[in-house]
Amino acid sequence: MRRLAQIVFIGICAFLGGLAASLSPRLTGPVAAQLSVPGARLTPAVATDLEQVSDRFEAVAKKASPAVVAVDSSKPAPARSGGRPRAVEESGSGVLVRLPGQREVCVLTNNHVVQDATPAQITVSLGDGRIFRPDRLWTDPETDIAVLRLPVEKGLATVVLGDSDRVRVGQWVLAIGSPFGLNQTVTHGIISARERGQVSLGSTIRIKDFLQTDAAINPGSSGGPLFNLDGEVIGINTAIASHSGSNSGVAFSIPINLVKRVTKELLERGGVSRGYLGVQLAGSFEATDALKLGLDRVQGALVESVYPGTPAATAGLKVNDVLLEIDGTAVRNENHFINLISALPPGRRIRLQVWRERRTLPVEAVVGDWTRSQSRFRSEP
Repeated sequence: MRRLAQIVFIGICAFLGGLAASLSPRLTGPVAAQLSVPGARLTPAVATDLEQVSDRFEAVAKKASPAVVAVDSSKPAPARSGGRPRAVEESGSGVLVRLPGQREVCVLTNNHVVQDATPAQITVSLGDGRIFRPDRLWTDPETDIAVLRLPVEKGLATVVLGDSDRVRVGQWVLAIGSPFGLNQTVTHGIISARERGQVSLGSTIRIKDFLQTDAAINPGSSGGPLFNLDGEVIGINTAIASHSGSNSGVAFSIPINLVKRVTKELLERGGVSRGYLGVQLAGSFEATDALKLGLDRVQGALVESVYPGTPAATAGLKVNDVLLEIDGTAVRNENHFINLISALPPGRRIRLQVWRERRTLPVEAVVGDWTRSQSRFRSEP
């Protein structure tokens, strides 16, 4: 399948292409009827509804903006032959929160904003002009999540983390960040889709389960928060799909429930424990592939190869197996399978439903420890 758009990170060092003019929205119903008549005025009821939405946007922006920060990192890069040492700079956004077990205020942002930087190479800039350096840094490249701890216990505005499992498609959202270095920029949109995983974001990001939004997000917005209209953070903005590198109305945010699970393990254990089986899955599973294998619909994850000496090999999985279920949970696609297996603890015995030679059969497997094995199997679950 031909890719229609380039998926890009939204740090300020990304390509700063020209902003595309947005199309005017088509209105329907009483608002459209009144706006189509020259000189017509909105009825009090319609005007009140619009004012209430506007007031809610304003209230969330006023409450949340003080907790949104700019995050900058500067780290040395290898000097070119015969040249001077140079610095690699990355800019993004973040949000101030309080996390369990931490007295100090923390910043949630993206790993790619601070990747390979030390706390001394990172600055956090508040909207009121104050600047801090974190005294501790935790990162998880596989989800693109980073946590910065600031040496401050009081006096900083923080926000509440919401419940991304309750997010609905079509729900209004606000994104706040520092696109193009314009700190605390507020944009609005809706949740366009949930559970987006068929997105290529580089070699380190393996766990993908994004919220998609059409809120305007641009280079520099990486790590910034996505809010619902209750002023709760429901996502961390991470990437956009764009030909130019600028906003095209297709942006991706890490669901805040995933962020909470990852940060909990980072703070408690210093790292994230994940399971794996040891198979290479097909990057795409099309209708023609399903029909050739005797399936009547596109579902599951297609096995391209099985690595020797892994839990998958021990369980007897084979090339061209289609993994349909894990412990009764239907597998939507290869990314969903990776997420399900990764969330399981090493040593867990699971029951798979596998499509093989035009019939379904059960297969038992024991989940392996990805942390110990990832040096051998970096590209598979």
